Formats: sequence, C-alpha cells, structure tokens
Amino acid sequence: MAGGSGDIESARSTSDLDLRWGFIRKVYGILMSQLVLTAIVAGIVVAVKPINRALGHTPWISLALGVFALILLCPLYIYRQKHPLNLILLGFFTILLSLTVGFVCAYTRGNIVLQALILTATITIGLTLFTFWAVNRGYDFGFLGPLLFASVLVLIVWGIIQAFFPIVRMLTSVYTLLGALIFSLYIVYDTYLLIQRFDYDEYVWAAVNLYIDVINLFLYILQFLRGNP
Repeated sequence: MAGGSGDIESARSTSDLDLRWGFIRKVYGILMSQLVLTAIVAGIVVAVKPINRALGHTPWISLALGVFALILLCPLYIYRQKHPLNLILLGFFTILLSLTVGFVCAYTRGNIVLQALILTATITIGLTLFTFWAVNRGYDFGFLGPLLFASVLVLIVWGIIQAFFPIVRMLTSVYTLLGALIFSLYIVYDTYLLIQRFDYDEYVWAAVNLYIDVINLFLYILQFLRGNP
C-alpha cells in the first residue's frame, strides 16, 4: 500500500509539473505574439508619415492612448479568466500600447532605438533565465512585490513633478535609470509569479504583467539613451 501511495503522489507531482510547464509555454507564446504585434504597429507608425505627424502635432492623442491602456487594465484583470473576452481585451490593450511605443520611436534616431531594443532583449532574457535558475534552487522573490509597488508610486510622483517643474539633465538620467532598474526587477518578480503563483487559467494576466515590464524597460532605456547620446 505504501508503494502504491508513493506512485500516486509521484504521478500527481509529474502531472502538476507538466501542467505548469504547459502554462508557462502558453504565457510566453502570448507574450511573443504581443511583442511581434507591437513591432508591427510601431513600425507602421514610424514608416507612415501622416500617422506620426498627426500624433506629433496632437500630443494629447498619444497621452490619451496611454490613459486608455491604463483604464483597460481594470476590465483585463476582472475578466482575466473569461475566454475569449480576455483575449479580445488583450488585443486592444496591446494595440494601444503599441501605438504609444511607435509614437516615441518615430521621434527617436534609429540607432538609439536599435540600441534600446538590444539592451532590452539582453536584460529580459538574462533575468528570465536567472529567475528560472534561482526558483529551481528554492529562492523566493515574493518579497519584491510591495517594494516594487512603492517604487512605481515614487516614479509616478517624480514623473508628475518633472512634467511641471523640469529638472536638471543629470536627475533625468537618474530617473530613467531608476525606472529601468525597477522594471528589470519586475521581470524577476513576475517571472517568479509565473513559475510559482499564477493559476493555470490566468495566462492572459500573466502575459500582460510581463509585457508591461518589457515595454516599460524598453521605454526607460530609450529615454536614457535619448538624453545621453
């Protein structure tokens, strides 16, 4: 009987592991689709001059896109487990952020955009591999959640102050580097949640979290390189 019980537990463990890896593959598949869509939409915004001129002459449109994307996070979270509504909301959210990214890239030199892309990809892949390695050895990154949330609030307040009271260039560089560091750590934290915490039907929300991390990391690196060519 003891042997039979052990076999059952072993089978359950193997089944859970298979389900978790299936979930992880699904999330990264969605994330890659989002990033490809972002590259396509941003490329269109950059290449089609009437679009980027329209966004450039009416900057409130770009701001509105970002605000709508933030608002869309609420229904995305509420309906994160409701298929196919979660995928429809995900598509709209990705397009809105992609348009914002395209607008920023349209007014940035191509070599700087390329540098930011390479740095973002390198950091993201490196931190993802590190997190998988660390979690496999029992490290727990759950403690990062409250610290990172507080750090983002500081970033938001600092950004608002900067908008109304422009500060010296050096402090702007510090701000962008701090933003890049925070979202680098968010990649570690959200990858940890992906491996250990998320339910199997929360694949859309898990992908959204990682997508936001990668896009913000890219934008902060881009902003830093623009200010320090």
